[in-house]
Amino acid sequence: MAAAIPEPNAAEIRLVIAASSAGTIFEWYDFFIYGTLSGLIGKAFFPAGNETLQQLLVWAGFAVGFGFRPLGAVLFGYLGDKLGRKYTFLVTVTLMGIATAGVGLVPSAASIGLVAPALIILLRVAQGLALGGEYGGAAIYVAEHVPESRRGFYTSFIQSSVVGGFVLSLIVVLSSKAAMSAETWAAWGWRVPFVLSLALLAVSLWMRLKLSESPVFQAMKEQGELAGNPFVESFTYPGNKKRIFIALFGVAAGLTVIWYTAMFSALSFLKGAMRMEDTPAELIIGVAATIGMAFFVIFGRLSDRVGRKQPMVIGYVLTLVLLFPIFWMIGGAANPGLSEAAARAPVVVAGPQCNYNPIDPEQKTRCGKLIADLTGAGVNYHLAAAPVLALTIGGTQVSLDTYPWADKAARGKQLQSVLAGAGYSLAKVTPSLRAVLVIVSGLLVLMALSGATYGPVAALLTEMFPPRIRYSSMSIPYHLGTGYFGGFLPLISSLIVAKTGDPYAGLWYTWVVVAVALLVSLWGLKSSYAGEFDADDRASAATR
Repeated sequence: MAAAIPEPNAAEIRLVIAASSAGTIFEWYDFFIYGTLSGLIGKAFFPAGNETLQQLLVWAGFAVGFGFRPLGAVLFGYLGDKLGRKYTFLVTVTLMGIATAGVGLVPSAASIGLVAPALIILLRVAQGLALGGEYGGAAIYVAEHVPESRRGFYTSFIQSSVVGGFVLSLIVVLSSKAAMSAETWAAWGWRVPFVLSLALLAVSLWMRLKLSESPVFQAMKEQGELAGNPFVESFTYPGNKKRIFIALFGVAAGLTVIWYTAMFSALSFLKGAMRMEDTPAELIIGVAATIGMAFFVIFGRLSDRVGRKQPMVIGYVLTLVLLFPIFWMIGGAANPGLSEAAARAPVVVAGPQCNYNPIDPEQKTRCGKLIADLTGAGVNYHLAAAPVLALTIGGTQVSLDTYPWADKAARGKQLQSVLAGAGYSLAKVTPSLRAVLVIVSGLLVLMALSGATYGPVAALLTEMFPPRIRYSSMSIPYHLGTGYFGGFLPLISSLIVAKTGDPYAGLWYTWVVVAVALLVSLWGLKSSYAGEFDADDRASAATR
């Protein structure tokens, strides 16, 4: 069974897209605000005495939210296929808004101890569950309202809304910081963007309550064609297991790591390894993301003409070729002094027992402590085997006889003094206008690659699965891919960088996932799935 979708008028299209996109922007704002304020969240809720460990704990909390997205996809996908698209994503946006505001109201760990991080994790779980049901509902709702010939174009606004949520989070953070003193911001002002979620929730609910149910769902309900158990049928419908596999490994995983690398990894890279001041880094990412949203619509529209597969495959190929060169270009422009110092005077740590465990508050060996100090300072280093511990900078051995091994703070000060003598400047930097243009150019290339792979995806996933189990079938692989491959990207990349001492090494995670996605998409992805289920559904209905 496939319901005929009437040609909507301009007013209907505007309302559907505006309400669906606004809700998506607000939900992703709620989810991304955690990543945008990760440094302050770490200090408030995850004090560890180890900067690297603190950041890893924050990203672990970030990943928890993503880890529960697949469960949210199962739960809300079931409800969306049984009860309807509209009311399901009303529930998801409400849950997200309340959970996000809750993060801003939880007392710090200094006040309530371990209860604070426990509450933050629980709220991240709620956010993950909500987001697991949001995307599928919004994408399907738009796709089932619009003509097939323009489905890629119209649904691309949902994709750009994801970026819009990230941009909104940066705008709110920067505006809040500008409206108060630095001391107030650090003390409690950073909580304002979280609490603001309640206002965004009210606007989103007001807009979405104006919507009617999807015409495709209405037709299925009237004809008694709703799925008995959408979750079970997602894995028993003919050919659906293969489609889920392709959607997971060939679509969701690949496009997600590109997008998260373009935004979150880039922001963390600028503020961390490149030691850029927070506000300039946030402004640069925000400008690039705002301009880059256009690429999602451009490639969504292009997919209506050339098919969904071609832009995605080309985006994957170009990502594999350009990923490292783009970040090298960004790094060289962001902090040329640091890059030049690393090239002119490379840091080499040699010795026995050079095992560094980034999740230990204090390393157990002297070599491990030295590596931890370099990692905490954001300095690139190389490891070498040797019978005796040694540190060389630019080929010159540094004496470690007076290194204060028992005092972490004193070690940091002495190391920075030694590095400064070798030409390293570890002060925070503000890039020149020329450097900003170079960085934004690199980020826009990454956004174009993200647009090529992400822009067509809502139309693609909607078309891949039959209407009766569409909400469940597309949400499960999408949120498994985005939740695990994308959500764990900051944590895994940070671990790789911490273990290797190379600020670019974390990009290998993105590269490998994209390579796998390219192979799977070349093998299994069709150029178009439109109309594929018409005959299947009629035949299925005839046998019941």
